[in-house]
Amino acid sequence: MREIAVAIYLFTFRLFFNLFKRFPLQQKTTFVASFGRNILYTMREVEKTTDHRIVILKVHPCNITFKKRPRRRIISFKVGNFIDWMESIYHLATSEKVIVDNYFGFLAVTDFKENVTCVQLWHAAGAIKQFGLRDLSIENRPPSAFRRFKAVYSRFDYVVIGSDKMAAIFKEGFGIKEKQLLRTGIPRTDFFFDHENLEKAAQSLRRYFPIIDEKKVILYAPTYRDQELHVQELKMDIEKMYKYFHDDYVLFLSLHPAVKVDIENNHPDFAIDVTTYNINHLLVIADVLISDYSSIIFEYSLFNKPMVFFAYDIDEYAEERGFWEVYEELVPGPVVCNMDDLVEVIKNEAYDMSGVREFSEEWNRYSKGRSSEQLVRVVYGGDEPG
Repeated sequence: MREIAVAIYLFTFRLFFNLFKRFPLQQKTTFVASFGRNILYTMREVEKTTDHRIVILKVHPCNITFKKRPRRRIISFKVGNFIDWMESIYHLATSEKVIVDNYFGFLAVTDFKENVTCVQLWHAAGAIKQFGLRDLSIENRPPSAFRRFKAVYSRFDYVVIGSDKMAAIFKEGFGIKEKQLLRTGIPRTDFFFDHENLEKAAQSLRRYFPIIDEKKVILYAPTYRDQELHVQELKMDIEKMYKYFHDDYVLFLSLHPAVKVDIENNHPDFAIDVTTYNINHLLVIADVLISDYSSIIFEYSLFNKPMVFFAYDIDEYAEERGFWEVYEELVPGPVVCNMDDLVEVIKNEAYDMSGVREFSEEWNRYSKGRSSEQLVRVVYGGDEPG
């Protein structure tokens, strides 16, 4: 039934796309945003250095607030609003540049005109879990789904990368060629090289949470897990963390924006839910990061600060999602599977700082603070891709 519904949707999409393709191309860029931060930085550079009109198609769960500007059109891209959906298809069919930040099935039926450039920004600077053609769930999907995936990946003229490690992953995951890889770095990492904005972000969080002027911050930021839209219990034992660390630390809890958190918290001054706050800003003020399979570790490594990996379900997760490499060899820090070991690592500061430095150098090789500028110079200015 799912494949039938997808087929009907794509058939309808193709009809309207081919109708609107009869119109001439316009000097505009259409962004399709499901995460949004890479698009935000790229869009700013496009507006600064080109005359392109900007169209932003927002897709759930994008929570970036794109401000209105004279040359900027923002549309909610969903079937439920038929007029906006139709307008979205029109812009996709008539834009010189189309830039996306995720897998979008509609690309399977968007046979762009010859002069259109389609760029995949993706939404992660690196990858731990498998995706694309290496996604383990493909085994349970019909052949039509596999053909659709390949059709989507073939639509990309460029895929933006921040490292040669990610280049190899995209070649496998998307089945793309070397010539499609754009080694300009990840646009949103420009933020981590902007010292003025880093300080503004830190000051803003200090105003909200003055306690961080007195205590260090442990940031717990686990990855999203399937079927976990409503969390009533954390594997992170707040009571135990409070017992050992409340004198010196506060514990910030940053879950996925789509997850509704309803947990018992007897220490609201110690364990603070910061899920709605900008994750980039939280990384700035964090002194220790506890994560698992989330891609934020790649950005956080730019700060050369300690990480611990609380992988309590590693065997189950590996079987369901799969890892690109042996997990324990990939991540730059101690891997723990229970609270006792987690506490011991933090108490003893048993981190792997040399591993963090090597990890950052390897995964952020091309992200040096000018990624948005370099991307736009290639895609709009005709510079040779590197």
